Amino acid sequence: MATVAQLLRSAADLPGESARREGEILLCACVHKPRSWLYAWPEAIIPDEAAAQFARLLAARRAGQPIAYILGEREFWSLTLKVTSATLIPRPETEALVAWALELPLPRHATVLEMGTGSGAIALALASERCHWQITATDSSVDALAVARANARTCALDAGVTFLQSDWYAGLGRERFDLVCSNPPYICPDDAHLQNGDLRFEPRSALAAAEGGMADLRCIVSAARDHLNDNGWLLVEHGFEQGEAVRTLFALAGFSAITTRRDLAGLERTTGGCNNAQ
Repeated sequence: MATVAQLLRSAADLPGESARREGEILLCACVHKPRSWLYAWPEAIIPDEAAAQFARLLAARRAGQPIAYILGEREFWSLTLKVTSATLIPRPETEALVAWALELPLPRHATVLEMGTGSGAIALALASERCHWQITATDSSVDALAVARANARTCALDAGVTFLQSDWYAGLGRERFDLVCSNPPYICPDDAHLQNGDLRFEPRSALAAAEGGMADLRCIVSAARDHLNDNGWLLVEHGFEQGEAVRTLFALAGFSAITTRRDLAGLERTTGGCNNAQ
């Protein structure tokens, strides 16, 4: 029999700089208690079955598997979302795109397109805040769409989001929207970071893009105005070194009010522009 304190000490060798925190998260999942319980009861005896499960989870984490994939979920915005190896792990910096979208002067019953939805994080976050919006979320991956649909049902947001398999705009016909948004693949395929940390386990097709990471961004921006209503907006997330190149794409496509916002680390992360009526 082991105590909370003993089990957490056994997690001290986890990779990365957050071993203690990750050990706590994994132990909480095994005992079905909040982290505050661990602090209040460090000498509590953990049942053998839970301790054995904790050992298995530690082994997976030591092998490099992301916490989100080990637990099968990740918090995003105010939602708990299922994630699998078919989807990217939603990250805090992407919440800035959601916040920006919510600030825009869109109609009460705005039509919104989110492309490359993955787990459905962006679309479902928007739906949770704007019940009157009509949101379409697309992905080229059938497996990712299955995860997104499951998340919509679990979050009771399935009535507000329509999921569609589409390779960017290919499956949308002539449909137009008040907002198009996306967190597309934008990493250069030969970037060394793809061989490190959580990125090793995430779907490469959702991370890397040709042309030095710019191919999908170029596709999205260049055709966006064909799918935007007058005074509609396009918002995209991109790499922290791609801000200038993305602003150039927006300008060449004829957008106005082109702006890049920085993330909490001060890095250029999200660019947007308006399709002003001519």
